[in-house]
Amino acid sequence: MKVGRSITAVAAASALACSMAGCGSSPGSTGGEPAGQSSATIDTPVSLTMSAWSLSTTPEFQALIDAFKKVQPNITITIKEYAADKLEPLLLADMTAKTAPDIITFKNSKYVPQWASGGQLMDVSDLIKPLPENVVGAVSYDVDGKYYGVPYRQDSWFLYYNKALFEKAGVATPDGTWTWDDYSKAAKELTTKLAAAGSSAKGTYEHQWQSTLQGFANAQAGKEGDPNGPYFSGDFDYMLPFYQRALDLQDSGAQVNFGEITTNKLTYQTQFGKQSTAMLLMGSWYIATLMSQQKNGDADTFDWGIAPAPQIDSSTVKNPVTFGSPTGMGINTSIDPAKIQAAKDFLSFIWTEDAAKAIAAVGITPAMSSEGVTKALFAVDGMPQDQGSKTAFQTHETFQEQPPGKDTMNIATILNAAHTAIMTESQDAQSALAEASQKVKDKDW
Repeated sequence: MKVGRSITAVAAASALACSMAGCGSSPGSTGGEPAGQSSATIDTPVSLTMSAWSLSTTPEFQALIDAFKKVQPNITITIKEYAADKLEPLLLADMTAKTAPDIITFKNSKYVPQWASGGQLMDVSDLIKPLPENVVGAVSYDVDGKYYGVPYRQDSWFLYYNKALFEKAGVATPDGTWTWDDYSKAAKELTTKLAAAGSSAKGTYEHQWQSTLQGFANAQAGKEGDPNGPYFSGDFDYMLPFYQRALDLQDSGAQVNFGEITTNKLTYQTQFGKQSTAMLLMGSWYIATLMSQQKNGDADTFDWGIAPAPQIDSSTVKNPVTFGSPTGMGINTSIDPAKIQAAKDFLSFIWTEDAAKAIAAVGITPAMSSEGVTKALFAVDGMPQDQGSKTAFQTHETFQEQPPGKDTMNIATILNAAHTAIMTESQDAQSALAEASQKVKDKDW
């Protein structure tokens, strides 16, 4: 299902006019007060807890809390940090033990159906009703017609590129019209020409995650919006060209070998940030991380840009198709009843333009899109200022990494095993996908 946005001239003009006129953007300024939100500032101090991860490189959580404090100064929110790579099992354990935070932040929406059906999340459908059209991602928290979360962020995957390495290699930078064939050709050409120029950098870096390949395959070739589509029927032939291309890049030396990534625990932040690769396919959350790391010295200082994800063919280059996931928050059913209204106030705030501008100002892409939000993001020191990067950010269609459904988690597990087998070359792509297909058809999970 489509969850992305393409900013239109009308919407941009409207937002700009509102900005010039000094329109308010408080939680109640979008045409009425959101359901579930109190009519006035809470006078009695309330303390809430909220789950989060990777606080040193993910500034959005504190930015949201600080912005909310201006609206509700008597509500204090304390963050409980979880390990990013173990977030969901740790949260589930805490929710089961009734020791989880009041506000649950969803890193991956595919866990929401499980937690909702398990009684760990509160129905917050009343908070979804006032969401305007320029706030996307709420559908990811729909479980049987009820909503268990509110989106505040919407990530999309782009092609990051190092302008200095492109210049050193004498290769033309992405112009917004690249197909996957163009991308592969450039990756090989960059690797060869950079080596000739005395650089060990590779042409591209594709991280070990299954989403790096399967997310694009699902969005661009998997009939994402079809509940009876090939993802759920197990007909995974549409993924084969994506794997053949990735294996070719790996075998040619234009991309780091999958085994080296996992064995040496390579990170995409270091690969791109330390200029070991000229290109990187990654989500928009990396914008904030890269800018932060360039400021503190964890990444080198160099000019970079973002381009649309490569497309299957030229038919979609004017409005490129990519994938991504929303990030949202829900309410723990074990919350103290006296704190429910305060928690709802916070969830009613996180999608507003005030909240969107607050996280855009630290390099995060909000669920709300507007001209003001885009300006806030590109005004951040360290953001690229070329028109190509701005266009890539503004104009694209984003589909979910995996189509939502009751079997999504099981299918994703099967496909992850196939992904590892293919990329380690312990099994050829065609037979691995065929094996995964049969397991899905047999519901062998």
